[in-house]
Amino acid sequence: METEKSDIESKECLLARHKKEKKDLQNQVTGMKKQSGGNKSKRKQINSKCAELEESLQKRHEQEVREWEKFHGLGETSIDDDNEDDDEFSPEKLLKELEIRQKEEEPNETETSNASKQDSSSAQQAQPKKRRNRQREKLAKREAEIAKIKEEAAKEAMEQPDLKKMEQDTLDKIFAMNNVRPYDIQPDGHCLFASILDQLQTRHVGKKNTEIMEHYNIPNDVAAQVKQKPIEQWNVADLRSLAANHVREHKDNFIPYLFDEATMSLLDINDYTEEIEKTAKWGGDVELIALANVFNCCISIIFSGRSTLKINDLENEQTPRNPELKLVYYKHTYALGEHYNSLRDA
Repeated sequence: METEKSDIESKECLLARHKKEKKDLQNQVTGMKKQSGGNKSKRKQINSKCAELEESLQKRHEQEVREWEKFHGLGETSIDDDNEDDDEFSPEKLLKELEIRQKEEEPNETETSNASKQDSSSAQQAQPKKRRNRQREKLAKREAEIAKIKEEAAKEAMEQPDLKKMEQDTLDKIFAMNNVRPYDIQPDGHCLFASILDQLQTRHVGKKNTEIMEHYNIPNDVAAQVKQKPIEQWNVADLRSLAANHVREHKDNFIPYLFDEATMSLLDINDYTEEIEKTAKWGGDVELIALANVFNCCISIIFSGRSTLKINDLENEQTPRNPELKLVYYKHTYALGEHYNSLRDA
């Protein structure tokens, strides 16, 4: 529970955790917004989702601070202590206000003759005007903006076709025609590699280590790391290393794929492969081509609205080929954007 966490945390630890959570959310929001592309409807939906996440985190942080201060006997503090004065009266001001109200309630026979004196006294003892709480005004304004964004997004969503349903209906028909079914892979940035790993462990199971070395195009320095364990024990990190190593060894074949239109220059091959190997960077055409060559097989990807893409599909090749690996690509079904799933036989 959040209260139990506040009980054992120091104020510095609590604020440090809040800072980290805000930074993590900002990274998540940035990743989500990159997926919108040029689709105005999708961009508004993602903006609305991002606003909800930010609002939820802000409210939770404020609640945790209040609970921490209450637990430590500090009482509730204003969100904007550094910028605004406390709106509550001090005990002296409260006593003074009570005296004024008591005098007003008592019958005063000389009210007419002493009107000017009472006016002067009342002016001196009047309650001080409360200061504007600009932080609360900003929060209220932001909440109104968020509500407006949600309303506009909902209205536009109602007017747009249900792309998710259209995509899923089309794919379901293709699955039935090809006698396959999707196997869900976690959408976490590793989905391409995790889908291929599931295919290897489904369609290439039973190969011995010697057969792996014979039919797979794995360099000796990398093979030493993977031949000690069967395919069933491979993981996403192994596939990332195999793909990165293949690109480095055959960099001339991948130069056309490494042109950065933003900078009008080629990406550095070592920087690119290091990012693929050591981070959760999404895989794409480069990694599909590399792994199809490494595993000496065809990799097919089913799409909605276009024909199936087959990579390394050399039907007339005489050399031994390994079983085809089958994937499906989603564009609209998942909230974070593009995604790959593995396809198993139905």
